[in-house]
Parts: sequence; structure tokens; C-alpha cells
Amino acid sequence: MKALVVVDAANVVGSVPDGWWRDRHGAAERLRDALTAFSATGLPERTDVPAWACGQPVDIVLVVEGRAREVASAPGVRVEAAPGSGDDHIVDVVAARPPERPCLVVTADRELRERVGALGASVTGPRSVRT
Repeated sequence: MKALVVVDAANVVGSVPDGWWRDRHGAAERLRDALTAFSATGLPERTDVPAWACGQPVDIVLVVEGRAREVASAPGVRVEAAPGSGDDHIVDVVAARPPERPCLVVTADRELRERVGALGASVTGPRSVRT
């Protein structure tokens, strides 16, 4: 069973002041495209990324909200549009996985980190997927 990596698109995109606010949809598409390589190889090895998420294929879910809701999935990255709060949808995705399936959530949001941690997910920050 592949590990699950759930990415908080709004939080990761917003972590770098590169003008993303002028084109939220485009910024989410660029993030999606950057994540595709990780589906086959796992995340880059870092001290804040569990070893099981590195060096082997992972399933990636990119949760989008707001103006980025129309972003389509791409090979290796399933995009899910949150019907309401992106954080609530991420919690739902984490809660729906089998408990034995390793899960890593990529976000810097403190409250979200606590919520998914209570469900057994590991957490890392946006730098782990920013290349």
C-alpha cells in the first residue's frame, strides 16, 4: 500500500510571496505540476519528512479551495476541490484512509497540524515540496 501525501494547496502556495494572489488558479496549477514528479519518487529526503514518504511511489492528493477549485487532476496528483473549508476537507481525506496507511500532510497551519495529528497523520511544512 502506497503512503498518502495530502497537500494543503492554499497554505503551500501562500508560503512564498511570489505574486500568487494575482492568479490563484495558476499558482495551484504550478504546484500541482511540481508535485507530479514526487508521485513516482516520493518526497525529497529531509529531516522533517518521514523515511516512508521518500524514495518510493506515493499517492498525492492536492486539496484546493476558492478560486483554485477548477484545477484539474494530473498524472500522479489527484486534485480535490473542497466544497467548503480546505482544512475540513483535508481532515476528511485523512480520516477516510485505512488507519494502517501511512499519511503525511503538507501544511504550516498549526490548527490543521493538530487536527490531522490526532488522526495519526504525520505533518511537514511547505518547504518539503517546494523545489
